Amino acid sequence: MKRRYTPLTLVVCLTWAATGCSGTLMGRPAVAAPEPKLAAPIVLAECAPLASPEPDVVDLLIASAQSHFERGQAQLALGHLESARAEFDQAVEFLLGAPDGARGEPRTREYFDRLVDRISAQEIRALAEGDGFTEKPAEPSSLDELLGILTFEPPTPEPGLAETVETDLRTTMHDIPIPLNARVLGYVEAFQGRLREWFQTALDRGGSYLPMIQEVFRAEGLPLDLAYIPIIESAFRTNALSRARAKGFWQLMVGTGKEQGLKTDWYIDERSDPYKSTRAAARYLKSLNRMFDGDWHLTLASYNGGPGTVQRAIRRKRSDDYWTIAEQGRYLPRETRAYVPMVLAAIVIARNPAGYGFSYTPSAPPEMETVSLTGPVDLRRIAEWTGVSIDEIQGLNPELRRWTTPLRGDSYALKVPSGAAAAVEQRLAQTPAEELATLQYHTVRKGESLASIARTLRVKRADLAEANYLRSVARVSIGQQLVIPRAPTALLAAQADRPAASGVGMVTPDGGEHRPEKTTYRVRRGDTLYGIARTFNTTVATLRSLNRLSGDRILPGELLTVHSSRRATGGQQ
Repeated sequence: MKRRYTPLTLVVCLTWAATGCSGTLMGRPAVAAPEPKLAAPIVLAECAPLASPEPDVVDLLIASAQSHFERGQAQLALGHLESARAEFDQAVEFLLGAPDGARGEPRTREYFDRLVDRISAQEIRALAEGDGFTEKPAEPSSLDELLGILTFEPPTPEPGLAETVETDLRTTMHDIPIPLNARVLGYVEAFQGRLREWFQTALDRGGSYLPMIQEVFRAEGLPLDLAYIPIIESAFRTNALSRARAKGFWQLMVGTGKEQGLKTDWYIDERSDPYKSTRAAARYLKSLNRMFDGDWHLTLASYNGGPGTVQRAIRRKRSDDYWTIAEQGRYLPRETRAYVPMVLAAIVIARNPAGYGFSYTPSAPPEMETVSLTGPVDLRRIAEWTGVSIDEIQGLNPELRRWTTPLRGDSYALKVPSGAAAAVEQRLAQTPAEELATLQYHTVRKGESLASIARTLRVKRADLAEANYLRSVARVSIGQQLVIPRAPTALLAAQADRPAASGVGMVTPDGGEHRPEKTTYRVRRGDTLYGIARTFNTTVATLRSLNRLSGDRILPGELLTVHSSRRATGGQQ
């Protein structure tokens, strides 16, 4: 139904006083004027009301549409797709409901075209960034950062620092030996000086995790000093990734994580889960310490460089003292030689932060509940149902590599804010399974293989296999449904909704494909004629003509005939 807008008219009356044109001026008594010398008295005429210009209806329409568009952008930034789409729809509705339609007036027509373009771009960007397939961007590991900053030996300690640290070591109990040597003091100096802000940020970030880490280490019988290793490894960033592909708080390699019971696949990486990875790191540190007969300096060196590297260094140097081995650069890598004194310096400061000019306040971790899931769910839906941002949901579930929960499994425990579990479970029960996630599927046809499907759909074969829990050399069978690991753009949606007879099209030698001249596309929520036209390399006018549309409004579920005028390239324009 079209909305009609009544122009608003504002009339302003200028008066000399609140009650008329005479008597008072701005509420104060009038001062008598000298008697005029003119014979005829002066008579003031009555004030005539002055009409202000009528507000421009087109300006009001555009302002209202713009307001809804901006609210949609804000919702999109939170990951609330449904709310964003509702606001975008309202923006379009305002213009379509104009007395002369969205294109009846030049300014409205120009704004409408730009609005549709911007909405289409916003939604495509949202899909590309949060499609359930794009992996979260990683952050650099702390050790990589530190080695990049401290390119040479640690700075020379300031006079008096050795006495300060010596006094501190006599009064602060440590459960691993802290030698008072130049290398440890040099890194204490660096953390107090040019790296002060970095170190304080790491302490602040660890405030809600250190009590948990200490509890796990206490239960495992490990020295509590080791709880501060993540300061150097990751600065307590769950998604920290090193150049060597070690990840998480404890910078565990994939193989090491799997040895300690951590799961890593295309959907999740438990190395990024603070609780699971802390238990794994504790077990690994215990096993290394047994290997090196209880020597914690050699244990730390092997945690960084690997036990084989340290064992070879011991044999070559013919010494089992870490500091003797590290004196010369030919036995251990530079990183490992720097790592042990860095960790020890971090322990010195973190055990007594106030003594070195730092502050530390333990804080409680965020309160949360869990919801049991048996299939994939888009995290943006969870964010919307709980009324928080997508970043907060990701923060509660850092092991999830993408914006979707795993494709299958007996059960996945998704963490949600405290008090939200019941509401999420209710919405899950009310929402059809096919609407819970943005996953797109491909049905295997005769003669297809993982390699040919990957080539046709322009995805990596390894991603295609891993997303479907298959080996990259596995065979696929006719009729098998495979998840397509990439952004579900409108073109992929068209492929998913297209009847099987139309297929994907004939693959060309360069990996593109030729489509039939005409096919059918089912409109999805959030689609616009402009977005569909751009996807299929056609024009809005052609779509209107093919489908006998008088305007630009289309409804979800509506079937449109589309005419692709050029060769599509596997879903990416």
